[in-house]
Amino acid sequence: MMVRPLFRESVRTSLTVLAVALGVAVVLAIDLAGNAAAGSFHSSMETLSGDNNLEITASGGIPENIVGTLASLPYPLRISPRVESFAVVADSKQTLPLIGVDVVAETHRRDAQFLQSVAGDAAGSFGCGGEASESDSSAANRSWEGGVACLTDPSSIWVGESLHRAAGSRVALLINDEVREYIVRGVYPDANGNESAVLMDIAAAQRALTRFGRVDRVLIKTPATPAMALEEWQQQLRAVLPPGVEVRPQGASTAENRQMLAAFRWNLRLLSYISLVVGAFLIYNTISVSVVRRRAEIGIVRALGASRGMILAAFLGEAASFGFAGALIGLPLGRVMAIGAVKLMAVTVQSLYVSSRPGAIELTGGSVFLALLIGVGVAVISAYSPAREASLVAPVQAMARGRREYEVRVHKSRDLLVAAMLAFCAAAASRAPAIAGKPFFGYLAAFLLIIASALAIPAFVAFVMRVSARWMGRGFGPEALLASRSLGASLRRTAVLVAALSTAIAMMVSVGIMVGSFRETVVAWMNEQLPADLYIRPAGEPGADRHPTISLDVADAIAKLPGVAAMDRLRAYEIEYNGRPVMLGAADISAHRANRRTNFFSERPVAEVLAELRNANNVVVSEPFTYKHHAATGDSITLALGESRARFRIVDVYYDYSSERGEILMDRDVLLRYLPDPAPSNLAVYVAPGVNPENVRGEILRAAAGHQLLIFSDREIRGEAVRIFDRTFAITYALEAVAVLVAVMGVAGALLALVIDRRRELGLLRFLGAAQRQIRKLILVEAALLGLLANLAGAILGYFLSLILIFVINKQSFGWTIRFHWPVGILLGALTFVYAATVLAGLYPASVAVRLNPIEVVHED
Repeated sequence: MMVRPLFRESVRTSLTVLAVALGVAVVLAIDLAGNAAAGSFHSSMETLSGDNNLEITASGGIPENIVGTLASLPYPLRISPRVESFAVVADSKQTLPLIGVDVVAETHRRDAQFLQSVAGDAAGSFGCGGEASESDSSAANRSWEGGVACLTDPSSIWVGESLHRAAGSRVALLINDEVREYIVRGVYPDANGNESAVLMDIAAAQRALTRFGRVDRVLIKTPATPAMALEEWQQQLRAVLPPGVEVRPQGASTAENRQMLAAFRWNLRLLSYISLVVGAFLIYNTISVSVVRRRAEIGIVRALGASRGMILAAFLGEAASFGFAGALIGLPLGRVMAIGAVKLMAVTVQSLYVSSRPGAIELTGGSVFLALLIGVGVAVISAYSPAREASLVAPVQAMARGRREYEVRVHKSRDLLVAAMLAFCAAAASRAPAIAGKPFFGYLAAFLLIIASALAIPAFVAFVMRVSARWMGRGFGPEALLASRSLGASLRRTAVLVAALSTAIAMMVSVGIMVGSFRETVVAWMNEQLPADLYIRPAGEPGADRHPTISLDVADAIAKLPGVAAMDRLRAYEIEYNGRPVMLGAADISAHRANRRTNFFSERPVAEVLAELRNANNVVVSEPFTYKHHAATGDSITLALGESRARFRIVDVYYDYSSERGEILMDRDVLLRYLPDPAPSNLAVYVAPGVNPENVRGEILRAAAGHQLLIFSDREIRGEAVRIFDRTFAITYALEAVAVLVAVMGVAGALLALVIDRRRELGLLRFLGAAQRQIRKLILVEAALLGLLANLAGAILGYFLSLILIFVINKQSFGWTIRFHWPVGILLGALTFVYAATVLAGLYPASVAVRLNPIEVVHED
């Protein structure tokens, strides 16, 4: 009774199963892609850390004398200083971690652990001349010593095998703003999904990066004996270190990065559930149709002694079959979709958060279980209400075919009142604060609005159909009149269908408004924040945590050019504040910078705010910083800079959309007191009045000959920022497209179900003389009306959801203030596309209706 109809109506069954499969695939793809995209922050740097369990770090680097202090301690510690950055392979433009190690000290110690941490189980081949290592251990040791001797040469490097470079070959690397040629002295295996890294002697790395006298990290291996716990070792080491130098468990930065990405991944995961919500509506509608069409059969079976539990189990079993089949299809589909999702997510992670190489996409047993649980669970839960209704129907009432439709019409006013109450609760929830940095009440408000919309749909459909019935008949003929009355009569199925499609449309509209508003806000912000004529940075792929520097002599030469009226030198560091990564910036407090429009919360003139920064321990901070760290104007913050800890007063807060992690900005002269490295990360060049900026660009290129710099005009940098912005939100649009596709497929399946369920009605119309074109027009007008109703309801719901996304969820997740903006062109295009797709979805059901034999249909009963 349950299975045979599914096979008889193969198209409708396939559409329902595919809708579930797409929902499962999207959720699985985002889960797999999230694990992969967030799986390898600085993967080679962490992998090549070996078995060390502590690390010592400081903002701006650790002075070398501290390494000597650690080495002189009377403790059995293994100390490994590191210099870390990134290098770009000149010919392939591939960005790789650059790691400098103290190979002389490592060779002196002849520590096998170091060799294993770098080369795994095999020593690799790294002779000075590129000859292969011998297979026995003594030959490997001799090869290691020869390779290390070569690595102390400033032009020697050691690379992973995935770079596909042979020992003895030459590689040109862009480090900061200079390209130098290096000789590959050795190749090591970099398996297990880890990206290749460039290794060199620590002195050579300091020279290449112009970080003389400092290292970035010191890795510590404490004794394995249980005499002292790791926390006790941390206390012992802190006692001999300056206040600004921190001791923490090795890999703590990776944990911080994962925590920082939590809100991003959480929002994407919830966004992926939209397809499941739409699929749940469709399962509900499918089982409801099954219940309505089989009410007579239910009555007969119940009269013959079937229990209510058997009826409930039968319909839940039908839903579980849809869910199980959808999950089986969704597994491979989700794995394929994850490939594209990883690429899109990796772009966002690198642009806004941290450098990361996507890891492998692993379809584990847990992923399979998740897909089956989601597919079957959502199907069963969404089908429970109509299945329970079927089990509670008395045998006599089961013969009353229109009973449920009558109840829906009677209760629509009650449901409308409940919808109003839920909307009020949603408004109250939207005002609640975040919990643990996550906008749980914002999600609750959005969920309540969706439920309220679904409950209000019957009253909405009934009202629109009642008002439009007359003019529909006058304007589009009797077919339109019959179509509008038919949708009003089958209110239960129509309402569920409109609710499903309107939910998908609402999420599309809300996310479209949010992204469009964000984009417009960023464009307006950049127009206010780019006062200079030209901007210069080192060549190479940018990243949120990559701050390469420009040679000081090049910066001085550019500042002296006759066409340059003034130049701001900006320096950026990645530091830690309250256990989270933060960008620390410093800039020249120049008169040109002071002339731009105000961007501060206080709306004070820029010149007045910058005057407070000049030569004082004062800072301005970005809006995301204040939100994440609960700071405000007038508060004092303590920053670890170099070897010291210094207190700064926040004199104002500025709007910023360049970094989600938060920023701190101070006077460059003040920063140099604590971190005396004058090399700038970026240059802002102001062209003299009457001078062509393109001529100045040519002068800069000649002055920087031999250095790799990228020069942008203010217009070019705006265009690049918008391009990155659009690429960042590409995955959001993709998720919305899938949700809409699921809903349109549901419309096609539901229209087909309506045609099959109304076989007798349609056959009677044909029997009474209706032409095939009139039957086709009737079904297509119904599809058009469904699309119109869904677009109207979806647009209204989408507007209110966009307010929650912009002013609640976005604010509590990332700390950005977004100005509301209507992206009219995008919304009209998207709604038109959805409407056209809905009408086209009625073509196949219309063809089925046309092929019905009127005599057979009329005599069926």
